[in-house]
Amino acid sequence: MLDMLSEHHQVALFGLIGGLCLGLAARLGRFCTLGAIEDALYGGSTTRIRMWGVAIGFAILGSFGLMATGLLEGTSTYYLSIRWMPLASVLGGLTFGYGMALSGNCGYGAIARLGGGDLRSFVIVLVMGVSTYVVLSGPLAPLRAMAFPQVEVHAGEATPGIAHFLGSATGLSVNMIGMAIGLILLGFSAASRVLWKKPSQVFWAAIVGLGVIIGWAGTAWVARTGFEGLPVVSHSFAAPLGESILWWMTGSARPLSFAVGSVAGVWAGAFAGSLIKGHFRWEACEDPRELRRQIVGAALMGAGAVVALGCSIGQGLSAFSVLAFSAPVTFAAIFAGAALGLRQLIIGFQPAE
Repeated sequence: MLDMLSEHHQVALFGLIGGLCLGLAARLGRFCTLGAIEDALYGGSTTRIRMWGVAIGFAILGSFGLMATGLLEGTSTYYLSIRWMPLASVLGGLTFGYGMALSGNCGYGAIARLGGGDLRSFVIVLVMGVSTYVVLSGPLAPLRAMAFPQVEVHAGEATPGIAHFLGSATGLSVNMIGMAIGLILLGFSAASRVLWKKPSQVFWAAIVGLGVIIGWAGTAWVARTGFEGLPVVSHSFAAPLGESILWWMTGSARPLSFAVGSVAGVWAGAFAGSLIKGHFRWEACEDPRELRRQIVGAALMGAGAVVALGCSIGQGLSAFSVLAFSAPVTFAAIFAGAALGLRQLIIGFQPAE
């Protein structure tokens, strides 16, 4: 069947399948970046943070398993082929996290909410997609390129990955180190009685990890067997939002891509999940101040994701799955930025009494 499709259609199909996993997990498993952070800081629950750990651990195991079997070349992935810029990870992550708190969703969460009928999220998706391209290839691109130049890792240079660094330092197998790290993280995150009170939470977290693995495996297979030279990628929801908007406007002259399939898959999965749960309902913004805050937050997320080379999913899951240096630093910065934004929204910036 795949032989009947062009390579562009094949990668879009893999994006769609993985996106469906992510969309269903968002609606049926309540998998959410901002929700996990808010629960940990103000809800007294680390359950959804642990779900993130399970998803990351499972994705690491699967990704390095693909590398061990030769189905994925780690250094061909975007996150391991660009020199790491620590300042970009920190500043971009902080900006993204703060914007996420202001808008109430990350890009992935906005698509998932849109699938449930929330038209406020449609505004976030549009603004974030446009903001991303303004900084990526629009008027602000020269400034971004000057401040944070993206330099490819050349042959002979160290790969900017944790497992690769430890492998070079110890002489041990990079793939074995990666899978060991994934197993440790998975075990630590899943070691919670509260989490296992609802086994479905573990299941949906693993499904999210599977979605990332499908992205790597599918695009690597197309790159290996095809002739188009398409990139090896997995899910992220910053630039892909802008790319999807452009495709819907110029699809007759622009080929399909993994990004378009991924975004469509998350929306479709979230729509199906909302129908299964009986939660689908149309919602709109009734407060102009809330809409203004969401627009500003979405614009910050788009800019921050470009600087950090990924959003909460791109860096927090896809980059983490190959243990790029940038992943834990960016994810920590996103957490800190979101914590700052949530504090402003919930209790203000007054000193605690």
